Amino acid sequence: MIKDMRTFLIIVPEGGMLFEAAGIADILMHANRLKRVDPHKQLYEVTIATTQPHRVVHGQSGLNLLADHSLLDLDPERQRDTILITGKGLTEEENAGVAEWVRRAAHKARRVVSVCAGALLLAQTGLLDGRRATTHWRLLDTLQSRFPKVSVQRGPIYVQDGPIWTSAGVSAGFDLTLAFVEDDHGFTLARDVAQDLVMYLRRPGGQSQFSRFLFNQSKKSGPIRDLQSWILENLACDLSVEELADRVAMSPRNFTRVFTRETDSPPARYVEQARLEAARQRLEQGTEGLEQVAMITGFGNSLNLRRVFERNLHLTPTEYRERFGSRSLAQIDR
Repeated sequence: MIKDMRTFLIIVPEGGMLFEAAGIADILMHANRLKRVDPHKQLYEVTIATTQPHRVVHGQSGLNLLADHSLLDLDPERQRDTILITGKGLTEEENAGVAEWVRRAAHKARRVVSVCAGALLLAQTGLLDGRRATTHWRLLDTLQSRFPKVSVQRGPIYVQDGPIWTSAGVSAGFDLTLAFVEDDHGFTLARDVAQDLVMYLRRPGGQSQFSRFLFNQSKKSGPIRDLQSWILENLACDLSVEELADRVAMSPRNFTRVFTRETDSPPARYVEQARLEAARQRLEQGTEGLEQVAMITGFGNSLNLRRVFERNLHLTPTEYRERFGSRSLAQIDR
């Protein structure tokens, strides 16, 4: 083995997406193949472990993966370069077992990493307390509400905070793995791996996971929930705090307090995200030009539309349509 060989332990809980673990392992092994000078020397050594005593991981697709080890057979006190959790298990007992093992092993690892829902297990260990972290966009609110000491980041596809790395959902783990290759062995190798595997070394438009903002419904029925429905149906109207407060017969100050308490979102942010979501859907599925999309969704003009897209998604509306629109629509705004 060579001096700078990195040992990767990939923990695969039961019932997840197996291609996450397989893809990460393939990226690291491809780095080995590209860099190998001596067939007896490797850059990375990958071991896959599961919680199951029989070592068979049953994936949600119906496919199975035979792991190298059962996690409980591994010594958490052994020195490792990187420990990576690819998701969460099917039961609280399984998740608690993984979290406890990782908590004990973390001080012996240079990096501790999660992909997708694995962030919930890392948070359960306490390793994310006071740190920035991310996860799949559907789980961002869950992570924040269950673990309020975590500084949840809603935009990036991966986040590093000291020795702890977390990534967004599914394929974001591949972006993260390329970042490890670059961090460990330099830009040139990471670029060569990305080119060979036909991947982006860095995704166009920045590192946004393009999270869908779920419009938090009021926790109880009443005027705020009714107002939310009205907002979604009237995006082109004046949706200032003053106008919205007037619709529910409240002072602007009291309205802002009540709306935020019931929806976990200030009214101005809720309106912006509602308009952004509507604009995204039109860019993905419709044929309107940018000015028309901006008018329909309440942004007023394409300049405002562009500013909101760049601030939230790190892409222009045209770039967004090219990447996520119907194939037949990709040329509309060129």
